[in-house]
Amino acid sequence: MDDLATQIQAAAKKRARAKDAFDRADAELRDLLVKGRADGIGPSELARLTGFTREWVAKIAPASKTA
Repeated sequence: MDDLATQIQAAAKKRARAKDAFDRADAELRDLLVKGRADGIGPSELARLTGFTREWVAKIAPASKTA
């Protein structure tokens, strides 16, 4: 049981590190998508670059509103 408990704890720590890494990468990508849209890159082009759908890109980085 001690070996199993150790394995479970190690797996939980590994998962937590992976989640943190994913969250950082996701935030970086979202920031870059917003910057891309602000620079006039369309959601279709950003979708092509990322492999995500155009709709997802448009939801994350909507067109900037001009006054």
